[in-house]
Amino acid sequence: MLDWLKTMNKVYPDFWKNYLSTFNKKSKRFVLLSIETTGDSVQSDVILTIGAFSVIDDSIHIGDNFETVLMQYKFFHDNKLPFDFIVDSKLKKMGEPDAMKGFIDYLGNAILVGHNINFSVAMLNAALERLECGSLKNEALDVNIMHQKLIEVTDQDFTLDELLKVYKIPNEIKGSSPDAAYRTALLFLKLKSRLGIK
Repeated sequence: MLDWLKTMNKVYPDFWKNYLSTFNKKSKRFVLLSIETTGDSVQSDVILTIGAFSVIDDSIHIGDNFETVLMQYKFFHDNKLPFDFIVDSKLKKMGEPDAMKGFIDYLGNAILVGHNINFSVAMLNAALERLECGSLKNEALDVNIMHQKLIEVTDQDFTLDELLKVYKIPNEIKGSSPDAAYRTALLFLKLKSRLGIK
């Protein structure tokens, strides 16, 4: 009830209103997401990179992607940390507000998929809150939970590396968020097929 009262007269940015308007129909598009963060705290850490690919009709659409480094200079300055790797990255660079707007425009009403997706969603929601937006409305699937369901185990978590090994997906070279998103897309297609998800 209190959340509703807080947002009753709130004026949202146009990109957020456009995003909310996409939910009048269900999507058949999946967005495979991987983010890198400065740590595990939703309250005090920030997103460094976002990588995403779409999956439609059991195909990875390489051209339908989102890749960026978030220029978190204030975080690094405030915590007296070096940020050379951000400058050196070959990915597109954006400030957090532009990156979040771009990602939300890209995401639309797609179903989010990732490894440890609840943490990714929480980090995205924290960034959206800084922009005075609401929380993500997308349905979300976690490849770890999909694997647990397939093998009928609920008391064991698997790292992304472990899952890639189980499903024989090449993972020799560790890369950026887009690389992880692509590998997660391959994993998702295998799990989706075995679980009979349409």
